[in-house]
Amino acid sequence: MHKFILMFLFALTILSCGTDTDSGEFVVGSDYLAVNNKVILIDTVTVDLSTINFDSLVTSNQSRILVGNYEDPIFGKIKSESYFRLSSSNYNLINNGSDTEAVNYVFDSISMILRYDNYHYGDTTKVQTFDIHRVLQTIKPKTDDVSFYNNSTLTYGSESLGSISYKPRPVEKDSINIKMDPVFGEALFQKIKKKEVTDLDSFTEYLKGLVLVPSTSNSSSVIGFNTSTSVVRMYYSKYQGEDEKSYFIEFSIGDATKQFNSISSDKTGTLIQNLPISSSKLSSSLTNRQGFIQSGAGVACRIDFPNIKQLRYIADKGTIVDAELILKPVTNTFSKEYPLADSLSIYVADNLNRISSVLLNSAGATVYGRLNQKTDEFNENIGYSISVGGFLQKEVTKQSDSRSSLILTLPGISKSVNRIVLGDQKHLNNKIQLKIYYISY
Repeated sequence: MHKFILMFLFALTILSCGTDTDSGEFVVGSDYLAVNNKVILIDTVTVDLSTINFDSLVTSNQSRILVGNYEDPIFGKIKSESYFRLSSSNYNLINNGSDTEAVNYVFDSISMILRYDNYHYGDTTKVQTFDIHRVLQTIKPKTDDVSFYNNSTLTYGSESLGSISYKPRPVEKDSINIKMDPVFGEALFQKIKKKEVTDLDSFTEYLKGLVLVPSTSNSSSVIGFNTSTSVVRMYYSKYQGEDEKSYFIEFSIGDATKQFNSISSDKTGTLIQNLPISSSKLSSSLTNRQGFIQSGAGVACRIDFPNIKQLRYIADKGTIVDAELILKPVTNTFSKEYPLADSLSIYVADNLNRISSVLLNSAGATVYGRLNQKTDEFNENIGYSISVGGFLQKEVTKQSDSRSSLILTLPGISKSVNRIVLGDQKHLNNKIQLKIYYISY
C-alpha cells in the first residue's frame, strides 16, 4: 500500500496531475467497471509543439488547377503556377476529306475556358492577373518517378499566349474566358488543316503543354479551377458559296497525371524563415510560442509528449481509457480572407518526421481534429479537439525508448494553400490543453 502511495505521489510531482474524479462520473468499459477502480484526470502533461517543413508534396493528379499568389502577413509570399498537357478526341476539321475542300475552312479565334471548382483563398475582392505561356519541355516526371511535386518546374516561353485581369467570383460564376493569341491559334489551326497534326503524339510534339503564371504585382488570392471541365476551344468556320457554318475543336486536360501545380513560398522576414531540413523541427519556443501549418508549401505542426512514459509509475496496474488534445488557433491570425478549416489531418511519425500512418482510434477509424466553432465573441473558446487516448496508451506501454510524434496538416495539403497558427502550451491566450483519463485497477 505504501509503495502504491509513493509511486502515485511521485507521478503527481512529475506530471502535475489535475483533480481526481470519481469513476462513476466517467463512462468506461464494463471490464473496468467490474472491479473497484479509480479514474484520475491528468491535465498538465507536457506537450511540445514545433513547426516542420516537408521537402516536397505530390501536386499532380489532384483534379485542380491552382493559380494565383498573395502576400500573407504571417507566412510571407505564396504563389501557384499550374502546368498541364492538352489532348482532344478529334484532330480533324468537320468533313475535311479532300485538299480541294480545305480552302473553305478559316480560323476564327481561340480561347481558354476555366471553370471554377469553388476553392479560393485570400482576398477575392482585388483584381487577379495571370498569363498563359507555352511549355517548352515534355511534361513528364523525372526518371524513376511517376509524380510531379510542389517544387517541380518546367521551362516555358516568355511570350504570353493570353492574359486576363479579373475579380474572382468562384461561388457566383461558373467560369472565366481568356482570349488567346490569334497568331498562336492560326498556327495550330493550319497544322490540323494540313493534317500535320492528326493524333495525340503529333499534337503533343507540336504543343507540349501550357502553364498559367500569375502576376506578382496585383494578385492577392489563389483560385481553384476544375481540371475535368476546363478546356481550350479553337473556333473556325466553313464557307461554301454564301453559306457559313461555325465549328470548334475542344482540347481538354485528358491526362490528370500530366497536370500539376508548382507552389512556391518566400518566408523572408517571417518567424518561420529559418525552417530546418525536413527531418528536423523548429521549436515553438523560437517562434513566439506558436506552431504553423500551410498547405501547398509543406509547412506542418509536430506534437511531442516527452514525459508520457512516466504514467506507468502511477499504479502497478492501470491504463489510459481516454485522452483529448485541444489545439487553439491564435487570436487575430484568421479572418474571412484566411478562414479556419473545419478539421485537421493527423499522422503518426517518428523523430525524423517520417510518417508511418494516419492516426486511428481503437475501432480502426481515422481520427481528425474537429473544429468546435468558427467564431465566438472573443475567439477564446475556438479549438480543434483530437482523441489521442489510444495513441498515448501505446506510447506508455512501448518497450523501446523510441517515441512517436503526431504531425498535423490541413486537409487538401497538396491542392490548397490554407494555413493556420496554433498556440503552444505556454502561449499567453491560446494554450494547448491535454486531458488524460487514467484508470487504476
